[in-house]
Amino acid sequence: MRFGIISAGKGNRLASEGFDMPKPLVQIGGVPMIERLARVMMHCGADRIAVIVNADNPETGDFVRRLSDRLPIDLVVKSTPTPMHSLMELAPYLEADRFCVTTVDTIFPENRFLAMMQEFSDTPYDGLMGVTPFIDDEKPLYVEVDDSMMIKGFLDDKGSCRYVSAGIYALKASALEILKGCVESGQTRMRYFQRQLLERGLHLKAFDMGRVIDVDHVSDIAKANQLATGL
Repeated sequence: MRFGIISAGKGNRLASEGFDMPKPLVQIGGVPMIERLARVMMHCGADRIAVIVNADNPETGDFVRRLSDRLPIDLVVKSTPTPMHSLMELAPYLEADRFCVTTVDTIFPENRFLAMMQEFSDTPYDGLMGVTPFIDDEKPLYVEVDDSMMIKGFLDDKGSCRYVSAGIYALKASALEILKGCVESGQTRMRYFQRQLLERGLHLKAFDMGRVIDVDHVSDIAKANQLATGL
């Protein structure tokens, strides 16, 4: 299976708080989080891992090039306006039967990710979407599910939703055509793409990832380390 890592952001919020290291190189559990994520994906049976990094961040690009000497990584160096455009840049590397993509700053329990990939490997559905009951995002995308965890909607408002998106997308390759249409129509947000998946009739199941941390602020680094080390 192919995997992808979206790592093309500038990390402006960390920089504004005085943190001078590129976000993908922030150490989680003693390992730069982009390397940690790649190694977790390898543990889940990745054939290849496509990684996009910001062209204005040569330090991260150099690190990933060195990492690609040891891991099967396809590197894309390009500045993109949104994560959805980053995913579009990775699409040519993900056109196998199925793929999984996440953002570099999403920190989750490794055992839950492995369980998700095991379920995804033979799921009859069009995709599994990682969700979490813990809100750790400034503008969360709420996920409405039925009693079988099948996704009914992606919502801006909580309503009766128990989960929010964890930013982990495991999809069959047919979803890439829907992504292309979203980009070509001028859409800019990943949540629009997710809604289009449902509107186009894809059957998506939610997978509870437990606690998930998005590393956006300096204060998130300590929480992410606690999660990664099981403390």
